[in-house]
Amino acid sequence: MLREYALLADGHRGALLGPEGNVAWLCAPGWADPPIFSNLLGGPGDYTVTPANPRFVWGGHYEARSLIWVSRWVTTDGIVESREALVFPGDARRLVLVRRIHALDRDAAVRVRLDPRADFGRATVSELRRTGGAWTARVGGLHLRHTGGEVLRPTEAGTLEGELHLPAGDRHDLVLEVSTGPLDEPPPDPDTLWRITEDGWASAMPSTVGGSARRDAAFAYAVLRGLTRPGGGMVAAVSTSLPERAHAGRNYDYRYAWIRDQSFAGVAGALAGRYDLLDEAVAFLTDRVLADGDRLAPAYTVTGAPVPQQAELEFLPGYPGAPVRVGNWVRDQFQLDVFGEILQLLAAAARHDRLADDSWRAMQVAARAIEERWREPDAGIWELPARQWTQSKLACVAGLRAAARTAPPGVAGRWAALADTILADAALRGRHPSGRWQRAYDDERVDAALLLPGIRGAVPPDDPRTEATRRAVLAELEQDGYLYRFRPDRRPLGDAEGAFLLCGFAAALAAWQAGDVVAANRWFERNRAACGPPGLYTEEYDVHQRQLRGNLPQAFVHALMLEAAVTLHQADLRP
Repeated sequence: MLREYALLADGHRGALLGPEGNVAWLCAPGWADPPIFSNLLGGPGDYTVTPANPRFVWGGHYEARSLIWVSRWVTTDGIVESREALVFPGDARRLVLVRRIHALDRDAAVRVRLDPRADFGRATVSELRRTGGAWTARVGGLHLRHTGGEVLRPTEAGTLEGELHLPAGDRHDLVLEVSTGPLDEPPPDPDTLWRITEDGWASAMPSTVGGSARRDAAFAYAVLRGLTRPGGGMVAAVSTSLPERAHAGRNYDYRYAWIRDQSFAGVAGALAGRYDLLDEAVAFLTDRVLADGDRLAPAYTVTGAPVPQQAELEFLPGYPGAPVRVGNWVRDQFQLDVFGEILQLLAAAARHDRLADDSWRAMQVAARAIEERWREPDAGIWELPARQWTQSKLACVAGLRAAARTAPPGVAGRWAALADTILADAALRGRHPSGRWQRAYDDERVDAALLLPGIRGAVPPDDPRTEATRRAVLAELEQDGYLYRFRPDRRPLGDAEGAFLLCGFAAALAAWQAGDVVAANRWFERNRAACGPPGLYTEEYDVHQRQLRGNLPQAFVHALMLEAAVTLHQADLRP
């Protein structure tokens, strides 16, 4: 089950690790490259370290303020642990996966299986040979080296398999390297790799993230840090094709950098008191805005290239309930709200005195794009067929107002006037007769996304439309302490899709803004619990079955969780 998978990430790629010690997903060399382990989607290829005794109880935890995971198996013979990490910070051309096995209290036997299959399982191992204490091979166009597995032997299928025997108290290191070029240098020292990784995480994290949820907030920051390519984009998720609803046609490839997600993460990271995520989001979005202007795509690869066209890989069975898809159709959409989110991000950078000249130019380009295109229908935050979505208009209002507060007087006046014009149009055509905001100019229903404009400052906090919208959203879309996006049809909530955790954390922020700290904490704590043992969030949560739905982990959920944790802690500090 998805709730049991842990994440390892180094900024350039991420692995998903199952409870049996199986690395079931890992793309190489980069985020959106084909996987070398695709067992998660039913393909061949995995890397497993697991007790030889099949009778065990699984557990595990992340070491504080890092993505270093410790698997723990209590067997009928004793306790075995395996410390796991992608060496951090990572190298764009070479991944290094380290695993340190520890027999805690008794002698232990551990099975190891290494079965790399590049290109979604289509490329098998070649040139497999043992050199000294290491196994080397080619897989697809990649070079591979595995050290610490002297007892492993090749099988007819091309895998390496064997059994390690550890005396009580002993530790044993395994190191897997996968590179785009030859691995000619001597194998790295495991102690050095662990020290690099420990120091890397220690230097990458905020000194403190306060509040009662400090551990989970720090972990959310670590997730965002791990998903962000240094100097580049942040992937929306590590995986592709994990269904939001079985056989409903709703499974996507999220291994790309969404403009909106990047903005959310940058703003949240700055609130946590550290500016790496903010600076990298600003750099990535500045480049994209200056390059593409009002033709900005909603998403790019982490290097800034266009997202590939969506296609299905029919030779793989896929995760149960969905086919395998790569690429994403969002590349062809126009999403107006992202320009407002960009302005919010750049304004946050300006408030922290971190806005360079080229980013100021990007702010002007984004504002001009809004001026030229705000009357057009767009796909909106939920990436639906183009309409006049009210939230898209209000996101632009919020962004223009935030940008105006950081701009010179002449420019500020023009942007504020444009915000007033868009708001007047939304008030005329996007306001429900009851006084709340409605989904679209031609759709009177409520939508949880309409909580965001009030949170972001499209209108003053005490604007009656904000509170009317909040009450209507909660009355129509809440179930058991979770929030759904909207009602797509007459079916009960939960039949069409799961609760959206982004919306639940937005509800916490909206309640805090309304002065209801009790409700804010209730929303926060309820949605904070919608994860598995490793603490990772997907986009949707199946309330009835208490299961995670969609790709893992979903970056913007962790961003809003972090923002809510920091914001509610500020409320706790009020006199």
